[in-house]
Amino acid sequence: MAFAGKVWRLLVGIKDGLSLVFLLLFFSLLYAVLTARPSPAQIREGALLLELNGSVVEEKSQIDPIAALLSGTLPAGEFQVRDLVHALDTAATDDRIKAVVLDLNQFLGGGQVHITEVGAALDRVRAADKPVLAWATGYADDSMMLAAHASEVWVDPLGGAVIAGPGGDRLYYGALLERLNINARVYKVGTYKSAVEPYDRNDMSEPARENANALYGALWEEWQANVKKARPKINLDLVTKSPAEWIAASKGDLAAASLAAGLVDKLGSREEFGARVAEIAGKDDWDKTPGTYRSTELDAWMAGNSVDTPGEAIGVVTIAGEIVDGDAGPGTAGGDRIADLLDEALNDDLKALVVRVNSPGGSVLASEEIRRAILRHKANEIPIVVSMANVAASGGYWVATPADRIFAEPETITGSIGIFAVIPTFEDALAEWGVNGDGVRTTPLSGQPDLLNGFTPEVDAILQSTVEDGYTDFLTRVSESRNMTTAQVDEVGQGRVWDGGTARQLGLVDQYGGLTDALAWAASEAELEDGDWHPKFLGSTPDGFNSLLGSMLMGDEADARTGTDLFGMIAQREQALGARVVSDLDRLMGGRGMQAYCLECPVTPASTSGKDAGFFAKLVRLFAD
Repeated sequence: MAFAGKVWRLLVGIKDGLSLVFLLLFFSLLYAVLTARPSPAQIREGALLLELNGSVVEEKSQIDPIAALLSGTLPAGEFQVRDLVHALDTAATDDRIKAVVLDLNQFLGGGQVHITEVGAALDRVRAADKPVLAWATGYADDSMMLAAHASEVWVDPLGGAVIAGPGGDRLYYGALLERLNINARVYKVGTYKSAVEPYDRNDMSEPARENANALYGALWEEWQANVKKARPKINLDLVTKSPAEWIAASKGDLAAASLAAGLVDKLGSREEFGARVAEIAGKDDWDKTPGTYRSTELDAWMAGNSVDTPGEAIGVVTIAGEIVDGDAGPGTAGGDRIADLLDEALNDDLKALVVRVNSPGGSVLASEEIRRAILRHKANEIPIVVSMANVAASGGYWVATPADRIFAEPETITGSIGIFAVIPTFEDALAEWGVNGDGVRTTPLSGQPDLLNGFTPEVDAILQSTVEDGYTDFLTRVSESRNMTTAQVDEVGQGRVWDGGTARQLGLVDQYGGLTDALAWAASEAELEDGDWHPKFLGSTPDGFNSLLGSMLMGDEADARTGTDLFGMIAQREQALGARVVSDLDRLMGGRGMQAYCLECPVTPASTSGKDAGFFAKLVRLFAD
């Protein structure tokens, strides 16, 4: 028995040892996969293929692994604008690249500033005598704006192009909330601060309509000017002013109508388009499938063309997406996360700091937390520059106030200087079912805030006073930053949203320019010569886990082409409608504190990881503000 026991313990020891070895091998392999990058050896002579199955963004969103694994799907693909611009600029000067191919069949769009930046990079490719070819089943506003910079624009004979222009309806829930006896208590400052209107109105107010008309009109003029410059032969008046007659003239054949209006150059299937690309880039010797050609994809190209980092570092912090309390992001601007990134960079001996903003705003508390972190860098007596992308409004403008100089583009949406909060209470709904509240108070605030039985007049007064004080703080910060009086800021404030061109005239922006211009100005102010500095993007280390998770979940999904003809575009709008309703309800019921948020600005999906202590805690914060 003793001998048998020793043998058993030996076998158990061998088993434990082998288990340990296999665990070490497993985790070593997992680490290798997580840190793996595409090999530069994958770069092939031929075309640079930009298969934009998703949207162009300022900063890629973080994948929620639990939600992704449970659903078995990933969010739509995202492509950082700076990656696309870098890829195109390096391709323009690389002899291995004979052409650039834009596959826009599943392109979901991007803001006008981002599309303009990528379009300018495409122009530089063409200036280097390299053709740019685009193909899609269907083109909409954003994809058409991008494709306009191509040498040849192809569309599937069963597809076509439709231009809608900015604007459209949004949902108003005032009558519904009244029918449900839900009291949406609105606290705001700003005649034009329309973000609360969906909850206490059934339609758009006249001030909001006036503001939206001016804003969207300016954006539409910029869109048309960009497309007409890139594609002079296009007949936009025909396409946009009489769309039904335009399509009827081609007997309902949208592809033929698109060709006639100069929106596209050629009709052809993906296989026919691929054969055309192969004439320029060469046939693919590895794959004989019809429509293939020699190409290098974006990830492999970026891996083999890393950004140079000479000399001193100029920090770049990205504030992208809705500004929320907590650690949310990337892709959502969690106040704690961004402030931590900025504080960690205090030890990096940065020569300047560029704040890249692409946000419609959000939490006042989080915006102020970010602003204070930026000021800690300013205390080091380094230049602080703000670069506005598609949108830098409300809280997005709040965080820009420490800047020595603000750069924006004519298409940038900014301003929206105003504050609001909206809180639902349910006393009327409960009373309808015979439920009433009663009790004893020692002060007017006893038992408050009471969401079920309503607020006392004192609570309403305190909340409105808090919002008014927040607006005064906003005016003061802008006044000190822009060398304006608070009265002057109030005149351009009141929640009004401005396009970048008008904002520059009003003094809210200093000059036109993108991130490259902002970096160059910061370097000049820091007395750095060209070639003696590089941008250091704070917190932008590639996430290997996201890449692995994406590969696991997507599988061959990229090869499962989805049709995007006119009816497919309508279906995509239907899916987006559900997300918009959820977002509206979350803004009402989500327990947010004071908000500096722009309703007219493009909606940015928010990550739930940024939510913190909850509804009641945020109500308490309203009193503490």
